[in-house]
Amino acid sequence: MKLASISSDPILVQYSQGAAQTATSSVADFLAPTVPVATSVGRFKKYTAKSRFRIPDTRRAVGGRATQIGFSAEDENYNCSPHALDFPVDVLEQIEADGLMNIMQEGADICAQVGALAHEKSVIELALTTLGGGTALAIGGGDDIISQIDTNVLSVIKAAKMGAFMNVGVVFGAGAWRVAKNHASVRGRLISGGKRDIANVTLEDFGNLLISKCDSRVSLMCFDDAAEGLDEDIEFVLDGDIIVFARTAQPTRFDPSFMKTFRLRNQWMKPGTYQREDGRAEVAKFDWSEDIQATNPAAGIRRTVALG
Repeated sequence: MKLASISSDPILVQYSQGAAQTATSSVADFLAPTVPVATSVGRFKKYTAKSRFRIPDTRRAVGGRATQIGFSAEDENYNCSPHALDFPVDVLEQIEADGLMNIMQEGADICAQVGALAHEKSVIELALTTLGGGTALAIGGGDDIISQIDTNVLSVIKAAKMGAFMNVGVVFGAGAWRVAKNHASVRGRLISGGKRDIANVTLEDFGNLLISKCDSRVSLMCFDDAAEGLDEDIEFVLDGDIIVFARTAQPTRFDPSFMKTFRLRNQWMKPGTYQREDGRAEVAKFDWSEDIQATNPAAGIRRTVALG
């Protein structure tokens, strides 16, 4: 088993985990940022109408106890479930040591990309399920898209209750972004602001128009929605939808972000090998674990856009 001889090489382990982090979709990590955890099962703060985030009183009387920050019976458990991808390597492809390392690194790159796609789809699907059907965005000639989303921004800030410590993110579906970037209420503001020859409205332009200068992303991930054997039916995972949500770039198990992904620390993609039963191939395997959670459902809002 030639691949097995290098599967625990620190260089390969570091490369595999780096490949996983690099391949992680910017949309998935934006919407459900990673919280590294020490154990595969543990507690996280779940914010609901009955269990809201409150700013504690940090004053301590002389000789008295400090306010305790922790978890309660209303909170929930995360459970980082196992995920894995295999990359078979025929015995004829296994050559000298340098070649083996290249093969394992190629397997890490391929598996990281596929794993990232699966993760993004899971994150978006959970977000949509959590937020329900959403509310239609008015997009008529006299309607103001910026003002409507500004209202949503203020709502999620209130739902998070951490003020400037939380950021607000906006994720557009492909179709929703096409409508928003070309809407008169968006382009008109930029033209009146002195940018008179606008060939294209960028996400940065849009975010700068919002009340709290929100960071924005567009999800362009698509998939084949047709059953096996039928003609392909390519759909965007997020198309005519906009998600406005509270987030922090450095989440913990406690903060009131809308969504999070719990991952075992330093275990994003663990390389290993096993021999295939026919003896003709050795399989490079890559294992990781994660749990995607909507940790503060009230801190997210879904708007839907009618696509023409």
